[in-house]
This record gives sequence, C-alpha cells and structure tokens, in this order.
Amino acid sequence: MSASPAELARYLEGSRAGERATAARLGAVGAVVIAAFYFTGLFDAQRLAEGVPALAKITGEMIPPDFARWKAWLRPILDTLAMSIGGTAIAVALSVPLAFLAARNTSPHPLVYQAARMLLNLLRAIPDLIMGILFVAAVGFGALPGVIALGLHSAGMVAKFFAEAVEHADARPIEAARAAGASDLQVIARAILPQVLPQMADTTIYRWEFNFRASTVMGAVGAGGIGLELIGSLRILDYPQVLAILITIFVCVAIVDTIGGMLRRRLS
Repeated sequence: MSASPAELARYLEGSRAGERATAARLGAVGAVVIAAFYFTGLFDAQRLAEGVPALAKITGEMIPPDFARWKAWLRPILDTLAMSIGGTAIAVALSVPLAFLAARNTSPHPLVYQAARMLLNLLRAIPDLIMGILFVAAVGFGALPGVIALGLHSAGMVAKFFAEAVEHADARPIEAARAAGASDLQVIARAILPQVLPQMADTTIYRWEFNFRASTVMGAVGAGGIGLELIGSLRILDYPQVLAILITIFVCVAIVDTIGGMLRRRLS
C-alpha cells in the first residue's frame, strides 16, 4: 500500500528534523574541538614553525642510533615485561570482585554500588605516574612500585569495563537461575560469568598491551624498566642512544601487540 501525501510529508519532515539535530550535535562537537585546539596553542603557526628546525636538529643528532649498550637493556626490558604482566594480574584480581559490586544487577545494595563506583573513579583519576611517584617514596626504587602503581591504576579501568559487561549480560539466564533457587554466588558463577568471560579476557589482553607501553615510561619516576635507561640517556643528551632505546621499545611493543592479537583470535 502506497503512503498518502500527508504521511510522506510527515516522514520527510521527521527525516529533515533528524538531519538538523545530527548537524547541530556535530557542530557542537566541532566547536568543542576547535576550542580545545585554540587553548592548547595548535593555531599558533609561528610557534609551530619555530619548533620545526629544533625538531629537525634533534632528529639529526639521533642518527645513527647507538646500540653499543644493548646487552645492558636486556634486564630492564624483562623488568618492563614483568611489570606489565604483574600489574595486569593485580588489576584483574581486584577488578573481578569490584566489577560485581559496581554493577547494578549484582551489587548487594545501592550504597555499595555507589561506593564501588566512586572507588573506581578514584583509581582512574590518579595517573599511573603519580602513583608511581608515591610508591617509589613508600617502597623505594625498582620495579616493585611500578607494578603496584600499574595494578591499582589499571584496576579502575578494567573493573569499569567488567562491570559494564556484567550489566549488559542477558537477564534471562539470571532470572532462570534465581527462579531455580540459586544463591547470589551461584547466579554469578553459572548465569553471569559464562556470558562475560570472553569480554573480560579481551579487556585483560588489551590492558596488558597498554600496561606494557605504560611501564616503559615508569622509569621516569624511578620505577625501573627500560624507561629508566631512556630517561638516563635523555638527561646526558645522548640522542643516538635515545633513538636506539626508542627503536628497541617499538620492537618490543610490536611483539607484545602481535602476541595479544594472537591470544584474542584464539579466545574468539
């Protein structure tokens, strides 16, 4: 049955209204982006132009890279890898219980839900480098403060993703388990976890990849790893060695990302 002229007119008017609303939202986002560019100096053409020769000079001083001390970087690279794995493990161990407390459909009480959400916000709000500084002051230099800082900071984000996965779990198996007389723990174990485990595993792998990259800069605050070698070379202006370390970090990140991709494909 063909639409009447009045129905067609209403459809076209609604379509135009939707297009105008979309254009208005895009315009608002564009205005915010332009304001951010302005306040950060991205429109300062003179300043940007003056920085090009300085950047070219530093780049020229980096070439060729100096790999003479590559043997001395093996242990820091292992420390960096260990920090990323340990930090991710700490984050997941903390995130699993926090996620169920911070999910509306599994939290035992609204106050517990709000408290858990506030804790996750706090963990995300404190940058990992700031946590690194605090734990260096508390436990001394080395990889230990780095792994604790990465673990706590990562828990804020990982638990948030876990909680959202729990909240979006299909309610039908949950209702069926409760109707069968299952306890809250049994509902979580039998009706929720099987649904969200693939998403949790995917989030964990992504966070491990991120933590490896983050752990490379933990050396800036004395938390060990290859980042400590990088900061040391920058301080003495040994730019060829800086480039060599950056290339080493790039290769390691590429390897970790490849391993993460393989793990995700195996779990999918």
